[in-house]
Amino acid sequence: MLKVCNISKVYPDLAVFTNLSFTVESGSFAAFLGPSGCGKSTMFRVIAGIEPFDGGHMEWKGLKVQNLKENAAMMLQKDLLFPWFNILDNVLIPIRALNKDLNTGKSEAMRLLARFGLSGFEHYFPNQISGGMRQRAALVRTLLFDREIFLLDEPLSALDALTRRMLQSEIMRIQLEFDKTVLMITHDVMEALMLADKIFLLSCLPMRIIKEIDLSNLPKPRYHLDSKLAEMADDIFSTLKGELVDV
Repeated sequence: MLKVCNISKVYPDLAVFTNLSFTVESGSFAAFLGPSGCGKSTMFRVIAGIEPFDGGHMEWKGLKVQNLKENAAMMLQKDLLFPWFNILDNVLIPIRALNKDLNTGKSEAMRLLARFGLSGFEHYFPNQISGGMRQRAALVRTLLFDREIFLLDEPLSALDALTRRMLQSEIMRIQLEFDKTVLMITHDVMEALMLADKIFLLSCLPMRIIKEIDLSNLPKPRYHLDSKLAEMADDIFSTLKGELVDV
């Protein structure tokens, strides 16, 4: 279990969040919905250890940790592929950064590239493939960090609807097949309902959790919005009314 216990992030002229607490079960999928600019990305950067926090603590599997730097891999809205590297060299960055065996890493990278429909594109450069293909390559790179926790900061928001649905399915398969703990920021209520085991609804600044929705008793995959999910969607919009700028 991941426990975030009363963490705070306060800049000299801005309190982003104070005494923020939540728990996420190991191997589950948590989605965070809230207004643009409410501090979601800052929260992920603090959890990942990119920025320090100003109070509180975190626990992972019962052990107190300063951050999840050694446990988590982060994927952003932009693919952040290096334009001067081909796709294979881009996805091998974690292998080189972590000083892992390159031959073993290449074999695993080729297997994953094939799994995500990128076989034959290993030696293409990012500007030679589509945005959806670049995001799939970024997903492979994230997997090759081989961390237990994925922090996904709106990784699909820039994609067209068809590509987005396909990658939603891939992310759900990864979480289930590889037993990853996934925390995902999204502005898409339907995406959260399709993927998450738990949804956290967030307020405007200073950010706080205004509601938790437990979906763990609903089986996956959830490809269609049935009456129960539609009712939940209405409840989410109702709860966030007045908080969300865009969702």
